[in-house]
Amino acid sequence: MGKRKAYEEAGVDVDAAAAFAEEIQHHLRRTYGPRVVDSPKGFAGLFRLDHDVRLFARNYRDPVLAACANGVGTKLKIAFLMNKHDTVGIDLVAMNVNDLVVRGAEPLFFLDTINTSALKPETMAEVVAGIATGCVEAECALLSGDTAQMPGFYADGEYDLSGFAVGVAERDHILGRSPADVGDRLIGLASSGLHADGYALVRKVFFEQAGMSVDDYVEELGGTLGRELLRPTRIYVRSVLNVLRYYKVKQVVHAVAHIAGGGLVGNIPRVLGEGRAARIRKGSWPVPPVFPLIQKIGKVDEDEMYQVFNMGIGMVLVVSEYYAAAVMKRFRRSGIEPYPIGDVVAGKTGVVFK
Repeated sequence: MGKRKAYEEAGVDVDAAAAFAEEIQHHLRRTYGPRVVDSPKGFAGLFRLDHDVRLFARNYRDPVLAACANGVGTKLKIAFLMNKHDTVGIDLVAMNVNDLVVRGAEPLFFLDTINTSALKPETMAEVVAGIATGCVEAECALLSGDTAQMPGFYADGEYDLSGFAVGVAERDHILGRSPADVGDRLIGLASSGLHADGYALVRKVFFEQAGMSVDDYVEELGGTLGRELLRPTRIYVRSVLNVLRYYKVKQVVHAVAHIAGGGLVGNIPRVLGEGRAARIRKGSWPVPPVFPLIQKIGKVDEDEMYQVFNMGIGMVLVVSEYYAAAVMKRFRRSGIEPYPIGDVVAGKTGVVFK
């Protein structure tokens, strides 16, 4: 008992951590599918790649694992200001699984790390609930995680999030291995807003330059500033995989780009290949009002806006020109609005706006 009391006096509540771990188990279990191997009290989660459970059978011929890690960044500062923590977990999952699906990979499972100065079970439960919601949307299992108490490292009431996702793709269905074809169409999928990038600039513009608060009602946004800034990142996994699985024989979708840090300018060229450029038509999709508001208040150059933010396009597909209309129709059926935003041309790798 003496050692535990000393540890608690140092700022770490071991009993609270154990109780919290038990409390959040139901959030993990609502993400489980038949491939999760039940391992109560285990030190690591277990997951079957192949399985033959009736109705859910899934086996691979030549599987390749895909993995990525990401965080939420300073968007967390908005959650702290609003004392609202049930959506940043969705952002955490989205920033990872959206990176997986651009390679044609199906997300399998997700792991999270939450670091905080002092464990506040109610707040952490909200965060984990959001992570589980994101995993359900992405159809992957929240397999395991870690919550670390780090006294003195974070400000009171603050925490940091990071996540790690693993997916799988058949080797011959991996996207982005060869250059896009000249003439390919660029199909942009609507974002839900800012997503989880550029918040250092967002916070400077609204809070420092404009002197606004999260509770301010903003006419252009149709609601409070905080509600807009905390809007969760859209998860594109189901809609993109539905399209990829429909075209199993013909490779109709040649590449996919997740429009995250670096905006349209930084992300689209990554999937085009040498000697290919993206020609994008400004005005070919509706730009959500939060972006021109940032540009106006912060006096941000338009070129920089396209380098920092998604500008209303969260994912871009490079699609054979003969199938572009059919692919767009499939996305509309899934509830995500697609836009024909441009095409692939020969030239120095980059993005050209017209």
